[in-house]
Amino acid sequence: MNIDPIGAATSGTAAVVEHALGTAGLGSPSAAGEPGRADFASLLGQMMGSLAAALRSGEAASLAGLKGQVPVGQVVEAVMTAEQTLQGAIAVRDKVVAAYLELSRMQI
Repeated sequence: MNIDPIGAATSGTAAVVEHALGTAGLGSPSAAGEPGRADFASLLGQMMGSLAAALRSGEAASLAGLKGQVPVGQVVEAVMTAEQTLQGAIAVRDKVVAAYLELSRMQI
C-alpha cells in the first residue's frame, strides 16, 4: 500500500503561489530584491515541505503502531505533532485567504 497525495500536493506549491502573486499584480516572488532575504513563495514552500514531513512521519508511526513495531506513546506523539502542524498550516492559509480577499475589495 503506497499512498502519496501529500507529495503530489506540495510539489507544485511554489508554482501555485508564484502564479497567485503574479496574477494579484505583486510581481514575481523570485525577484525579491535582496539576496539574503527569503521571498513569500519560498517561505510557503518550506512550510508545506515541513507540513508534508510531519504528516508522513505521523502516518508512518501510526502504521508501525498498528503492526506493533512502535510503542503507543510514540504513535500518539507523532500523530499529535502532525495534527498541530496541520492546524498551524490551516491558520496560516486562512490568514492568507483573508488578506487576499481584503486586497481584492480595495478600490483602485
